[in-house]
Amino acid sequence: MSTDRRISTQTHGHVRMIGLDRAAKRNAFDLAMLRQLAEAFTEFEDDPQLRCAVVFAHGEHFTAGLDLAEVGPAVARGEPLFPAGAVDPLGLHGRVRSKPVVLAVQGYCLTLGIELMLAADIRIAASDARFGQIEIRRGIFPFGGATLRLPQVAGWGNAMRWLLTGDMFDAAEALRIGLAQEVVEPGKQVERAAEIAATIAAQAPLGVRATLATARTTVERGPEAALAGMMAEVRAIMGSDDAREGMQSFVERRAAKFTGA
Repeated sequence: MSTDRRISTQTHGHVRMIGLDRAAKRNAFDLAMLRQLAEAFTEFEDDPQLRCAVVFAHGEHFTAGLDLAEVGPAVARGEPLFPAGAVDPLGLHGRVRSKPVVLAVQGYCLTLGIELMLAADIRIAASDARFGQIEIRRGIFPFGGATLRLPQVAGWGNAMRWLLTGDMFDAAEALRIGLAQEVVEPGKQVERAAEIAATIAAQAPLGVRATLATARTTVERGPEAALAGMMAEVRAIMGSDDAREGMQSFVERRAAKFTGA
């Protein structure tokens, strides 16, 4: 298996930029690329200075999906797609990230690309993006989260329209069904995602993570499960340095400077 780098990383302030970097193959994911993406997510999760990530793609296309010639046999053999102990970029197995991710797509965004979108928290699409959950046309079905999450995001009928046919759809349809939150001019998607990530990173990290965790619990386990721990979490955060800074900045009419403590 090649050890060439397929994922790029850069840090801007408290934001980690994670780039799919196999443009010559339309950013198709082989095993090495899957594992490198998990490693990049794990580094982001474990660095206390990083507060939000942007996932984007180098080149013309976000991703052509899985390199099935290599990944398919590995799945059939029961091999893990991500390293043991790493954060799962799809949020399905093992470690789940606790910090927000903004994702920017352009060009082809197929199969795993849509599932990475669904696993992210905010999605920005270039107007030239073209989407397809095409596994059904390859004799299999989506196994990276699309069958779990697209009905929640888009509604049953909209999800089945695209999951059961494997048809392609455009950025306007992605926006309509909630797969994308914004559509921008081609070439502007990463800039816009980075702007949103910087805004998130400027907020109180404890509050951001609690918001994400509570919302995720509501979706996965229901409102009662989220309510069960909400007040204890609020009380703990109310005693934090960031909560005191938030109140003080309000009184002094200035921007807050949060530390995550």
